[in-house]
Amino acid sequence: MQSSTVFITLWLLLIVFSVLSPVTEAQPATYRYHVCPNTTTFPINSTYQANRDTLLTSLSSNGSRGNGFYNTTSGRNPDTVYGLFLCRGDLSTSVCQACVTFASTDISQRCPVERAAVVWYDECLLRYSDENIFSAVAEDPATILFNTQNTSDQVRFDSQVQEVMSDTAAQAANAAPGAKKFATREADANFTSSFRTLYTLAQCTPDLPTSDCERCLRYVTGNLQRGSQGGRVLSPSCNVRYETYLFYNLNQTAVASPPPPLVPVSRGNGRRTWPIIVAIVVPIAASILVLLLACWVSKRRAKKYDAVQGGNAGYDITTVEALQYDFATIEAATNKFSDSNKLGEGGFGEVYKGILPNQQVIAVKRLSRGSGQGDEEFKNEAVLVAKLQHRNLVRLLGFCLEREEKILVYEYVPNKSLDYFVFDPTKQGQLDWSRRYKIIGGIARGILYLHEDSRLRIIHRDLKASNILLDEDMNPKISDFGMARIFGVDQTQGTTRRVVGTYGYMSPEYAMQGQFSVKSDVYSFGVLVLEIISDQRNSNFYETEGAQDLISYAWKLWKDGRSQELLNPVLRDNYSRNEVIRCIQLGLLCVQEDPADRPTMATIVLLLNSYSVTLPVPKQPAFVLQSRTDGRMPDKGLESDQSTSQSMPWSINEVSITELHPR
Repeated sequence: MQSSTVFITLWLLLIVFSVLSPVTEAQPATYRYHVCPNTTTFPINSTYQANRDTLLTSLSSNGSRGNGFYNTTSGRNPDTVYGLFLCRGDLSTSVCQACVTFASTDISQRCPVERAAVVWYDECLLRYSDENIFSAVAEDPATILFNTQNTSDQVRFDSQVQEVMSDTAAQAANAAPGAKKFATREADANFTSSFRTLYTLAQCTPDLPTSDCERCLRYVTGNLQRGSQGGRVLSPSCNVRYETYLFYNLNQTAVASPPPPLVPVSRGNGRRTWPIIVAIVVPIAASILVLLLACWVSKRRAKKYDAVQGGNAGYDITTVEALQYDFATIEAATNKFSDSNKLGEGGFGEVYKGILPNQQVIAVKRLSRGSGQGDEEFKNEAVLVAKLQHRNLVRLLGFCLEREEKILVYEYVPNKSLDYFVFDPTKQGQLDWSRRYKIIGGIARGILYLHEDSRLRIIHRDLKASNILLDEDMNPKISDFGMARIFGVDQTQGTTRRVVGTYGYMSPEYAMQGQFSVKSDVYSFGVLVLEIISDQRNSNFYETEGAQDLISYAWKLWKDGRSQELLNPVLRDNYSRNEVIRCIQLGLLCVQEDPADRPTMATIVLLLNSYSVTLPVPKQPAFVLQSRTDGRMPDKGLESDQSTSQSMPWSINEVSITELHPR
């Protein structure tokens, strides 16, 4: 009888261990995001490609290393390839190996000819580059993912998330030398009935020094989505995540408790044995049921999170419902769209400040009626734009579509727009040169994300000072995608029969021929840079030294070797002469007449971040010394300071695609 009791006990324990095994063991790598900027590519069958493929094979063959991290190189200069992988710290070596093996193949398909790339999965990240990336912190490019379920007490929850995540990050960063820089943490959330526990995770690549790991984790933690029940930020060197359900493996992150002592069993007494069996079986069975229920709830929550952030979730109904607000909620949030809540008005409609029931502050754009856009098109495009996640873009939180109402709900940005500061003499002093340089860099990174690093290729078409909002730390956020056009991956230029935009920011090929491309946005960025330096509008410039607009004046000063005179005198007591002159030259490069001569946004970001790179000499800008009334600017569809209400938000209608080649 004793042997049968032991057998039953062992059999039940085997069931328990099989249930407790990590679910991820049998799961393939779950894709999250990838970035492969096409600024530098390699030819097919080149030496660099052979080295890249060799490196990926090497990474794959080392995927079972015990600490879940490995870096290596392949080839010699100038074709050396640097690569690494990092597996989530709570996963087994077999899961790590499976993810790295899959990623080694997947990244070459997603980024076939790019010289640098990074891809993230739930289980691992894999990265390669033509520059040395070892022991060097890389915060960008980063992607933000979040759970669409809001919390009932946003302020307290956000505060707890930041507090617990800070502790988790400190634990990860201060890991012993050679150990995984990985940590998880749990905290009680007793102030809400929706959930009881907050789970957090933080991780860095182990080759980073403690200070760099802390810096990276502090950066990504600061970019976590506020007010959501879950969120994560993925960067090349570190990542963080929090949820209200268990998403990591406890048996891999914590030291196992010692097994309980064996229960003594008396020989030859069957009547005493059966109560012992019952005492063992009932708790184990109950534990199994509870565990299975917890796994089911966890999977449901995880799927809801994935429905918003998964790579192909853009059109499923779960995502649409997650982003949709009812009209009554928006009406109440804006106090029935009262004038006291009105923030501004543009060509597409009016913008109001609102406060949701959970106290989240929002900006509500009530689109003009009769725009002609279909309901399904409006919903699908709202979902697509909501997927754009970058700290220099205003985030679309959702939409409302009821009766004839079409409403877009954005995050609220408190410090108004850039034009509020640079074009008002009483406020220009609030932006010193260091802040302006930071703003220029932030705008550049935001446009680069739209052009190359987002899931979509987007041409904004209405970049101007009033569409650059400033947050509480004066970080720029590009807003108003009312005239943006979505391009396919291989599309580089479009043509429209209706020219809409803001005078002074439109490139000549768009204003006169209706042709737009990434270089149209580059032109607008160049105008913005010159306006930020001078605090003068290009479209309303007081004629100086024979120059009829700001661009002509900047060109004249640059040719005469007096570039720094463009800087507003208010800023001349404390500024970097080198930065100012480089920005002026960069602005002039952006406004050259031939689109092929203008730099890409990737080149612009590089030039802003590297003083060692020599800037090319700009050619004469467009529209120089030409009258604004000479008839070259078409009147049809052109408005002076706002977008036309006849242009559909994010529309791809009336666009013919052609290739843009240098002359």
